Amino acid sequence: MAISKVGLAAIMVGLSILVECGVGADTYSSKLVHRFSEEVRKLRVSRNGEVWPQHRSLEYYGRLMNSDLQRQKMKLGPQFQLLFPSEGSKTMPLGNDFGWLHYMWVDIGTPSVSFLVALDAGSDLLWVPCECVQCAPLSASYYSSLDKDLNEYNPSGSSTSKFLSCSHQFCELGSNCKNPKQPCPYTVNYVSDDTSTSGVLVEDILHLASGSRMTANSSVRAPITLGCGSKQTGGYLNGVAPDGLMGLGPGEISVPSRLAKAGLVRNSFSLCFKEDDSGRIFFGDQGPATQQTTSFLPSEGQFVTYVVGVESCCLGSSCIEQTNFKAIVDSGTSFSFLPDQIYDRIVKEFDKEVNATKASFEGYPWQYCYKSSSEGLPKVPSFTLKFMKNSTLIVQDPVFVIYGSEGAVGFCLAVEPSGIDIGTIGQNFMTGYHMVFDRENLKLGWSRSDCEDHNRLPLAPPNGSSPNSLPTEQQNTPNISGVAPAVARRTPSSSAAPTSYRMPFKLCLTKLLFQLLLVSSNF
Repeated sequence: MAISKVGLAAIMVGLSILVECGVGADTYSSKLVHRFSEEVRKLRVSRNGEVWPQHRSLEYYGRLMNSDLQRQKMKLGPQFQLLFPSEGSKTMPLGNDFGWLHYMWVDIGTPSVSFLVALDAGSDLLWVPCECVQCAPLSASYYSSLDKDLNEYNPSGSSTSKFLSCSHQFCELGSNCKNPKQPCPYTVNYVSDDTSTSGVLVEDILHLASGSRMTANSSVRAPITLGCGSKQTGGYLNGVAPDGLMGLGPGEISVPSRLAKAGLVRNSFSLCFKEDDSGRIFFGDQGPATQQTTSFLPSEGQFVTYVVGVESCCLGSSCIEQTNFKAIVDSGTSFSFLPDQIYDRIVKEFDKEVNATKASFEGYPWQYCYKSSSEGLPKVPSFTLKFMKNSTLIVQDPVFVIYGSEGAVGFCLAVEPSGIDIGTIGQNFMTGYHMVFDRENLKLGWSRSDCEDHNRLPLAPPNGSSPNSLPTEQQNTPNISGVAPAVARRTPSSSAAPTSYRMPFKLCLTKLLFQLLLVSSNF
């Protein structure tokens, strides 16, 4: 009976593995055959008439590269399903004192020091006050909502900190340095008037916790790049982010980017904003399968921030014509902005549908405000953003309620004109939603949520657990001696060596099946 070449190859592989698994078999020898060797060429060409690449030609290396890329896709996924700050995933609003932004506690350095940082999807850098020349007050006595002083980062006080040099890839101002080895300076200017941070870039450890619904969580020490912010200006001196800010943008220097590049989590993160203004943050979260999505749009050919395309705006059951625009999705903006022409159409339609008397309230920036009646707030029309493929985001609460000594005295449509042809979807439009910034698939996802989806996750590291440090370069490099590329032999056991290893029977069968599948696929 004739045996096919595939069958013959399978038998040879099977025999070699059975020898490895056999009782009393301490040694074996097997020739390793390269995929482009003469032996394989004869089989493939005679069977398929395949054109064979010339050894060491451009096509030869192209095929090797393509095979390597396919193998990369077969690698296991990220190390953790989700990561969140070691002090918990909860975010908190701190009201007008802190610019209406969401904040969370993060631990940085060794030993760890806690910082209350604002969350900002519109920028990339994580910075904290450090070696202060001009910083906001850090004493709790300056802030009505704090019960303890804020901290200042000291690079020399952390055994894991090191300054980034001017020659580092993250150093955008490196060309201004006199010496490539000196610490890298940075300056970040923000949209708010005259608001900036500047200092030097440092690498240190961010303390996180991992968890899933199936397993207990553990501590993770993740190397990140941060700004040692010695000088702040503008809003950062007047209550906004006095203890630092975490940029969540798509830039390589941002925390989500560093975590994904290290293979810790998927290249994605989520923010959830509850209607009571609290929330959650999770790194690696790609959201539920049932969420609605829309694609991120490039800006001048690059994905430098989270921009989406709004197809139309609707008030109540009617959609307003010519209300398509691009918008930045930015958790660092408390309220939302519309391009001027879109804004005019929206507010005029809103004014028609609201059964209330227009009013103005001192100190509030919005133009369309109304008095509340003795019966309370009137019914407000729903505000809906429509995206491509019929995805819709219904803004749960587009108004800001103004309270007096005896309760609500009025409300305002919490939207402003942007002054440019692009809008901003701020925190108030995201309230009541689980927002997913899926950078891996370049899309924004959202689903209605009370932000309790992950409540079954342990939100703090277990007491007494040892941190799981990222492998260093030395740990990543296996200590092996060189092996000839064509032939490898198993070293015979000696009297001084431990008893030779024999593969368990079930594992042996699994390996046999896997190798047979590989042989079949290659032929």
